[in-house]
Amino acid sequence: MTTRAAVKSESSEDTFADVRRRVAAIFVGSIGNLVEWYDFYAYSAFALYFASAFFPGSDPVVQQLNAAILFAIGFIVRPVGGWLFGHLADVHGRRNALMFSVLLMCFGSLMIAVTPSYATIGLAAPVTLGLARLLQGLSLGGEYGTSATYLTEVADEKNRGFYSSFQYVTLIGGQLTALLVLLLLQQVFLTNAQLRAWGWRIPFFIGALLALVALAMRRNLHETDDFHAAKRAAATRESSVKALMRYPREVLIVVGLTMGGTTAFYTYTTYMQKFLKLSVGLTDNQTTLVTAGSLIFALILQPIYGALSDRIGRKPLLIWFGVTGTLFTIPLLYTLQATKSGLVAFLLIAAAWIIVAGYTSINAVVKAELFPTAVRATGVGLPYAVTVSIFGGTAESIALWFKSIGHEAWFYYYLTAVIAASLLVYALMRDTRHESAIGRHV
Repeated sequence: MTTRAAVKSESSEDTFADVRRRVAAIFVGSIGNLVEWYDFYAYSAFALYFASAFFPGSDPVVQQLNAAILFAIGFIVRPVGGWLFGHLADVHGRRNALMFSVLLMCFGSLMIAVTPSYATIGLAAPVTLGLARLLQGLSLGGEYGTSATYLTEVADEKNRGFYSSFQYVTLIGGQLTALLVLLLLQQVFLTNAQLRAWGWRIPFFIGALLALVALAMRRNLHETDDFHAAKRAAATRESSVKALMRYPREVLIVVGLTMGGTTAFYTYTTYMQKFLKLSVGLTDNQTTLVTAGSLIFALILQPIYGALSDRIGRKPLLIWFGVTGTLFTIPLLYTLQATKSGLVAFLLIAAAWIIVAGYTSINAVVKAELFPTAVRATGVGLPYAVTVSIFGGTAESIALWFKSIGHEAWFYYYLTAVIAASLLVYALMRDTRHESAIGRHV
């Protein structure tokens, strides 16, 4: 009896230690992800204040369009980042790739923080801003696939959807943190004139410092067991892109399931702040409060939906997003544009997040479950980055362009059409919870 009790106690301690190790790894990986996305989204959150410093003229819509174009340029190199960091993660380890990506983000943020205005250095100002966005885009292109792979591999099978949902918890949390910094600067520390003159530089200095903290934390991450097992199993390694060519169906699934979700995600995050200000007509403070409140709501939804996918499967949630997104996007955005109430605007955006969370909460785990270990980071990161560059990164620019030519509502139909196209993929693909490639090495 004593021996049996001792064995049971030892087994319980081992189980607890394993859970603690997994949670600690997910926490550190997620915190680093939050910092990276904070740095990336600080650009969008503060664009209303610094656009005039980099782009001359008097039309705020045109200035915001120019800033949005540079935001989109940051997406152009994301496929390169997806390939580069995916290859690094698949060949040399997830940990090394995660460390390198956050270091690159630090450089990009620091460049934005110290770049002089157009009035001081002329055309060199927007050019330098664009270069910084390219570095940040390269970093983010690698961060998504690598962090999705890492979080999925360190999670246990029964809770994989729940644990991996924290990628979008921290992704949304990064933007929320940027907005909270904006709110503090608006309400507590600086006047509107100070924010426009020099205060917008503060969040980029903060981001560079936080990236260094995240780098130090990621140095202590342990490598995943799946990567070690795949490395032992493979005597030779071919190029990651060449290896990926053996999985054309999975690559196309990643593209198809991403296009609608990423367009919707960037509509209700990066573009929504401009939409509330320029189209709905809310004040700066109302815009920040409504955007921050809706992001908090979205953040809470992610682990709830992720845990639900561990019970009912991934496919029902994707179908939920596809069907409701196709049916309700147009009336929702029309109603949002017509309101003048901050509370109503919040409730409408919250309703949109109830729809979009069906994609955001589980898209990382779905993609990771499509590919074997040896090519997982590249398989998740590269086709995702290409799709985000085409659809997600251009969402804000397309919406602002439609507005600038007097046809803002055309964007509502465009978004609906892209979601409907993804719905076809959701209907035809397998449920990766039941047919997962996790545990397969090649």
